[in-house]
Amino acid sequence: QVQLVESGGGLAQPGGSLTLSCAASGRISSINRMAWYRQFPGKGRELVAQIDSGGSTNYADSVKGRFAISRDNAKNTAYLQMNSLKPEDTAVYYCNMYGVAAGVWFNDWGQGTQVTVSS
Repeated sequence: QVQLVESGGGLAQPGGSLTLSCAASGRISSINRMAWYRQFPGKGRELVAQIDSGGSTNYADSVKGRFAISRDNAKNTAYLQMNSLKPEDTAVYYCNMYGVAAGVWFNDWGQGTQVTVSS
C-alpha cells in the first residue's frame, strides 16, 4: 500500500510564492507519473501539472510560466513551485502518483492541502 503525504499549503499574498511537497511511502519500485490537481469549491478536480519518469512535464494553460513541477526519485517526492500566485489559484491541491509497489500497479492520491491567495 502506498501513502502520499502533502505539505506546504497555506496563505499567500497575490504575487507571492508557495511550494507544495508530496512524499510517497511504501514498497515502491517505480513511479511512472507524478501529478498535481486542484479542486475549486463545488467543482471537480482539474490537472495542474504532471511529470513523467523521464522528466517530461505538462501544465494547465492557466499556470504555464508561473508553476513548476519537479520530482526527486530518490525520495519518491513531487514538488510544485507556485510563483506569481493569483486569487484564482485558491483551491485544494492534491497530488497523484501512478506506479508500481510490491509488484502491483497503484494510482493513489494525497489528502489534499489548502492554498489560499488573498491580501
